[in-house]
Amino acid sequence: MKIAVSIPNTLFESAETLARQRHLTRSALYAQALTEFLKLHRSEEITAQLNQVYGKQSDGVDPALARLQSLSLPSEQW
Repeated sequence: MKIAVSIPNTLFESAETLARQRHLTRSALYAQALTEFLKLHRSEEITAQLNQVYGKQSDGVDPALARLQSLSLPSEQW
């Protein structure tokens, strides 16, 4: 798909230099850059969603479980 975007001249020139150095077409460079950008933000979105879910849960041990664990240990004298 063809699109038209406006970017600062300095950014364009830097991108052109990088594309030449890596032997990429301009389209390939911009496609790679956009792919990486989208991966990064998708990852951040997933992290935010996980934080929202797990942020609501207690991070402590259930008191009943802690009691059962302590009862399962043999009694020792020091």
